[in-house]
Amino acid sequence: MYTSEAINLFTDQVVATPLLEWIAIAAAIAEVLYARANKVWLYPAGIISTAIYTWLFCRPTIRLYADALLNTYYFAMSIYGWALWSKNNGTTPLPVTKADRKDWVMIVTFVAAGWLCLYLLLTRVFPAIFNGYIISDVAGFDALISSAAWVGMWLLVRRKIENWLLLNVSNIIAVPILLYKEMPFTAALTLFLFIVAIFGYLEWKKIYRLQSSTVSSL
Repeated sequence: MYTSEAINLFTDQVVATPLLEWIAIAAAIAEVLYARANKVWLYPAGIISTAIYTWLFCRPTIRLYADALLNTYYFAMSIYGWALWSKNNGTTPLPVTKADRKDWVMIVTFVAAGWLCLYLLLTRVFPAIFNGYIISDVAGFDALISSAAWVGMWLLVRRKIENWLLLNVSNIIAVPILLYKEMPFTAALTLFLFIVAIFGYLEWKKIYRLQSSTVSSL
């Protein structure tokens, strides 16, 4: 009985999930797999996914406006990253590096400042401009998810290993929020991205060590 109910619930959720969301999910999976494999094709996949999610998160039933802004930022950074990685015809990507103490000061500062700006935007500015129409019921979490991911994406473009850590802070907070917003498959995608990012971090550490040993042997 319970199995039948679970199957019916799963089927209902599949049917209720818009086609555009499925396309965004597929593109996002391709993006993170390409990123883990250190391939430039992560950026075209990211452009498709972020464009769709920007629209989805602005729907009245979702209202994750900071996430929508985040995906707009992802979209722009994907274009920038694609151009940056491809400037040498894709044959010589930027080297993988680690964040130093100065980088970490910037990371913490940007995450904190980003959270504060987004929180005030969601709780003060948007309601005032739109006469209360645009109101987020999870503003604090929405702002934290986005601020951590913003910094993580910047680190990814600069090919810093720590990008995976920041992106996973965003991912683990986002999972319960997406479930609350009744987007179970996007929540499952985010959990998948969390797991893949762990392996991406380990893979990039190997690349970094290989680069370091190559340089030291010259």
